[in-house]
Amino acid sequence: MSLDLTELTRFGRALEEAHSLLEADRKRLEQRCDRASRADATAGGPTQTLYGVTLMSGAMSQALTRVALAAGYSALGMDERAEHELVTARMYPVGFPSGADRMARPLGEATVQAMEMIRDLGFFDAEISIAVDVALAAPQATYPPADWDEYERQRRSQAE
Repeated sequence: MSLDLTELTRFGRALEEAHSLLEADRKRLEQRCDRASRADATAGGPTQTLYGVTLMSGAMSQALTRVALAAGYSALGMDERAEHELVTARMYPVGFPSGADRMARPLGEATVQAMEMIRDLGFFDAEISIAVDVALAAPQATYPPADWDEYERQRRSQAE
C-alpha cells in the first residue's frame, strides 16, 4: 500500500518551514552569544537558549529527513520501508519542544511560529501539542534546574 504523497508533501513542507524558522533564530542567537557566555549553564542563559533552539531545529531536520525518505521509498514502490520511515518520523522528536525549556523568555518570534506550526500540523502524537502549549505558556526557562536535588525529589514525587 503506497503512502499518500500529497499528505507527505504537506507534512514535509511544514517541517521544512519550521526547521528554517528555528535555524533563523539559532543563527540570530549565535551572533548574540559571545564566547565568555558559552560557559554559563543557567536555565535561560545564552548558552542554554542557543542549545535549546539547536535541539529543536535538529529534531525538525530529522523528522523532515524521515518524511523525505518515506516519500522516496513510496514512490519507488518500497512500501515496507516507506511505512517504517513514516512511523520513525512520527515518533516523539527528541528536543522538541523540550528545547524551549532551556530558552530565555520571551521566545523569539520565529521559534514561537515554528512551535505553533508543529502543534497545529497534526503530524506527531497529540501529546506534542500539549507539550508545545506548556512550553509556550512557561514564564521562564525551566531547565537545567538550579538545584538538582530538588529537581530529582520533584520528579520522584510526580512519578508516584
